[in-house]
Amino acid sequence: MKPHLSRRHFLASLSLAATSLSALAQPAAGRVEDGKLRIICFGAHPDDCELQTGGVGALWAQAGHHVKFVSVTNGDIGHWRQAGGPLALRRKEEVEQASKILGTHVEVLDIHDGELMPTLENRRHITRLIRQWRADIVFSPRPNDYHPDHRYTGVLVQDAAYMVAVPFICPDTPPLARNPLFLFYTDRFQKPNPSTADIVVSIDAVIEKKLDALAVMESQFLEGGATGSALLLPKTPADKPKRIAAVRASHAARFQSIADRFRKELKQWHGDAKGAQVKHAEAFEICEYGRRPDAAELKKLFPFFS
Repeated sequence: MKPHLSRRHFLASLSLAATSLSALAQPAAGRVEDGKLRIICFGAHPDDCELQTGGVGALWAQAGHHVKFVSVTNGDIGHWRQAGGPLALRRKEEVEQASKILGTHVEVLDIHDGELMPTLENRRHITRLIRQWRADIVFSPRPNDYHPDHRYTGVLVQDAAYMVAVPFICPDTPPLARNPLFLFYTDRFQKPNPSTADIVVSIDAVIEKKLDALAVMESQFLEGGATGSALLLPKTPADKPKRIAAVRASHAARFQSIADRFRKELKQWHGDAKGAQVKHAEAFEICEYGRRPDAAELKKLFPFFS
């Protein structure tokens, strides 16, 4: 015999339905109906999004599209000499400076570095952020990675990939009418499966802007981040420009290696002639859990190919 729904639960269900319908009728907070793309990128720490999508983010931003970088933790143990609240504030200021250079928006969540877990509460938070941004495209790390925060950021975003369109989860935030395109950043990890490059974009036009943005994150790149040492610190003020130049060269080589690694794909997207000449690139893998656009739609979402 099936139990009857109590009056209290029945009224609660009606209230939930009313809340959801009311939310559906309201425009999303911060929504700008201007025909431009809306992109949200998730990284585990303040610097991850800038490293992985600083180039395409700057390209979209300078074309008037709306790009948001979200750090899922506050980075408060990401330095070998400094930690806690002072470091979290410092890293937030660094990504805010980088955001001004790139033309993007930025948000840092107040979750301790090294302590991110794929909880229901965090899944709801990620779901709300994607909905509030009304995202067309969502980026995240893959869920296989050396760092637990990276892995769980990937898991949380994947877990939100379907839920963003389901009305009765997080009914206080309007669901998306259409599931976004979800993309993974490229990486070098081979197990259980290697990263692939479904989309590869030349960032030569904005490489200096990206290097400028990474250079202002001194806690991570000039000073060595979580596992550096005092040996990395400039000994005198005159040494700092040399250190900055070395860091810029190292980062440039990283994005050159991506271009070389995915040269075949670059030619497919940019054409043989231009693809052969690209020096710096960013590459992304399509997640199976979101929208699966065809090549024509991908070129509309990534309007960087001639």
